[in-house]
Amino acid sequence: MRYVSLLLAFSFLLITTACGAEQKAPPRDRGEGPYERLILRGGILINGEGAPPIGPVDIVIENDRIKAVKVVGYPGVPIMEGRRPIASPGDQELDITGHYILPGFIDVHAHLGGSAKDIPPEYVLKLWLAHGVTTVREPGSFRGLEWTLDHAARAERNEIVAPRIIPYATFGMGSNDPITTAEQARSWVRGIHQRGAHGIKFFGATPQVIAAALSEAKQLGLGTMMHHAQLNVVRTNALDSARMGLGSLEHWYGLPEALFTNQVIQDYSPDYNYQNEQDRFGEAGQLWKQAAAPGSERWNAVRDELIALDFTLNPTFTIYEASRDLAAQRNAVWHQNYTLPVLWQFFTPSRYAHGSYWFDWTTDHEVAWRENYRLWMQFVNDYKNHGGRVTTGSDSGYIYKTYGFGYIQELELLREAGFNALEVIRSATLSGAELLGLDNEIGSVMPGKKADLVIVKENPLRNFKVLYGTGHYQLNEQNQPERTEGIRYTVRNGVVYKVADLLADVRAIVAEAKTAAEEN
Repeated sequence: MRYVSLLLAFSFLLITTACGAEQKAPPRDRGEGPYERLILRGGILINGEGAPPIGPVDIVIENDRIKAVKVVGYPGVPIMEGRRPIASPGDQELDITGHYILPGFIDVHAHLGGSAKDIPPEYVLKLWLAHGVTTVREPGSFRGLEWTLDHAARAERNEIVAPRIIPYATFGMGSNDPITTAEQARSWVRGIHQRGAHGIKFFGATPQVIAAALSEAKQLGLGTMMHHAQLNVVRTNALDSARMGLGSLEHWYGLPEALFTNQVIQDYSPDYNYQNEQDRFGEAGQLWKQAAAPGSERWNAVRDELIALDFTLNPTFTIYEASRDLAAQRNAVWHQNYTLPVLWQFFTPSRYAHGSYWFDWTTDHEVAWRENYRLWMQFVNDYKNHGGRVTTGSDSGYIYKTYGFGYIQELELLREAGFNALEVIRSATLSGAELLGLDNEIGSVMPGKKADLVIVKENPLRNFKVLYGTGHYQLNEQNQPERTEGIRYTVRNGVVYKVADLLADVRAIVAEAKTAAEEN
């Protein structure tokens, strides 16, 4: 089935899916549980709601729910055994003394493949869990809505190794003709709701069409998100769409345009061509300096109105990071063992592939993008400081970003933007749950919520690098270089996954693919 109408905004991207032909994730081969009763012993809790770490604690999980969080002592002295929950015959216990416990991470911009061809879903799903991601918002369902819905249902039944999947449909997918009227938009939204989508991702359309679709989506309780593509942003920028009821801004397109004071259209060079990827991304690096200055009247007015509209920023800083330091992202340590050959080929410069825009990337391109980031990060941090919601998304699978690893890089970039470490964790957990309307179920470690947890030996508030699957490279007390082990356990729906096993599976998938590529 070939989806049309997407070219309204992403004219470079022709999405083709063959229903029934796409690979599916195999039956679950990793993870233990959920148990009738599981007790985690002796951890240090970072609960995701903004509270500082506390421990040691014991956490009681019954089936897939947190039953109790019990403080059982003080740091540096023996546990107070009398405070500990008593284990009954048949209970499972896991000693995580001194380890840090966090809520499962939420990636609100996470494609389940669909960038390069033939990416095994098992590869993506295991990399997500190996980096603590227990919930993803799948923006667009590029491999087919029914395919994505099937994986979401199987994941919820614990039949596959996977995070929770919240499937969104790309606006217009499945339509035989372009959507050009308000009634067509409303009809399409009703249809996608009946098929089971949880939300809609927009790239652009006429204001009339977008307004009608957003209105219908709100009535039906569907989530909404938008990448404000340059082909449509002049008529509908971030402030325009927020006023129409859009839920979240993806990336940053549309936001500097809402901050223009001396122009209404981006100042493009006369030779610009949207179909030239280097033009698109090269000149995008010039955009934030065309916007109103930080702290100016326009800056503050746009910020405050977006916050009043309960609008969410999902910056995905990580996906453009190569624009300001290409060599660092191209040579990241994890590519050798964790990046599939087909994904690496997709990253390689090409005039035919979206995001592979390194035709002649220069020092000046990178310098411009560093300034772009400075201003962009300043707005996002200012937005958070004034009460706006900022979430965490990776958009991995593009621009040298490998699944899972890109998400941890996003945590580091939020830190660079000015978030303190606890604010980063809140963005990655409770803020994402609030955006998805799931904050009563997930997003923090509280009795009654789902047992979605991340367990790591080292303190992530001190150094987010300890969360990478490749660990943190450091010098030990014996004066020898070493790598930490990364996350030890990810718990999702009460199922305990050993991250070392997940990473071993991914390395095997990559090694097998490399061997096959060499033989061909």
